[in-house]
Amino acid sequence: MENQTTVSYFLLLEFSKNQHLQLLHFFFFFVLYLATVTANLLIISAVAFDHRLHSPMYFFLMNLSLQDLGIISVIVPKSMVNSLMDTRHISYVGCITQNFLFLSFEASDLFLLTAMAYDRYVAICHPLHYEMVMNWKACTEIIILVWFAGLVYGMLHTIGSFSILFCSNVVNQFFCESPQLLKLSCSGLNLLEFGITVAGIIAALACFTFIIVSYTVIFKAVFRIPSDQGRQKALSTCIPHLTVVSMLLLSGSFAYGRPPPNTQSYLDFGLTALYSLLPPLLNPIIYSMRNKNIKCVISQLWRF
Repeated sequence: MENQTTVSYFLLLEFSKNQHLQLLHFFFFFVLYLATVTANLLIISAVAFDHRLHSPMYFFLMNLSLQDLGIISVIVPKSMVNSLMDTRHISYVGCITQNFLFLSFEASDLFLLTAMAYDRYVAICHPLHYEMVMNWKACTEIIILVWFAGLVYGMLHTIGSFSILFCSNVVNQFFCESPQLLKLSCSGLNLLEFGITVAGIIAALACFTFIIVSYTVIFKAVFRIPSDQGRQKALSTCIPHLTVVSMLLLSGSFAYGRPPPNTQSYLDFGLTALYSLLPPLLNPIIYSMRNKNIKCVISQLWRF
């Protein structure tokens, strides 16, 4: 292919040439998708309909579940359909849309986790000022900023990824992932995409640094709490968030910290699935396991 105008579709990674294994892949992704959607919808319903969970921490958690639903809904259904129909095709516009939405949801996920670290910092280190600082107006503005920043990042990154000249339309991944798309370039280094990637790395490092500094201050404050019950209560609100952040950063580092292979690699497939599919499934489970209020409300919803 001489340039990107000749690309009308892309070919995604084929899980197997065996039809039975393709159906197995469909079934596995279907179960994963169903479990993830169910878990996140339970969190959203619990926060939305129970007044006991109408606080900033749970408001942020509901938005995290919305983002996780977005992440998995953007990439999994198309892969399931391709496996069921025994095809690899995704249209050019579909690939752009998938890339944009996935990057937007992933970026807003990280920005929201950073905001949640600030929420925990104010709640534990400045409890007397918590209601004044984290009022509903401030929380709404934070959420709007988080979603807007994610959309801007997704748009810029997608523009950079699709401004290259494509020499191939074979994407070595089960969805339109930016690193794999950039491998298809026949125009060498793209300065626009390089600049956007560097800006994204700087933003991610800034978020990571902010979270680390916040929790350093938080843990110092927690260990100064005189009662064991007080320390345990404070830690119980921090550990789920810290676990979610660690899982996202570690899985993302494994996936992007290694050079992408030139041939189809099931290790690369597994690492990408690790950072893109596992967090949306585990996030609501982690928060439900460590939070008595959520467990109580979800059990009531489940019985209903």
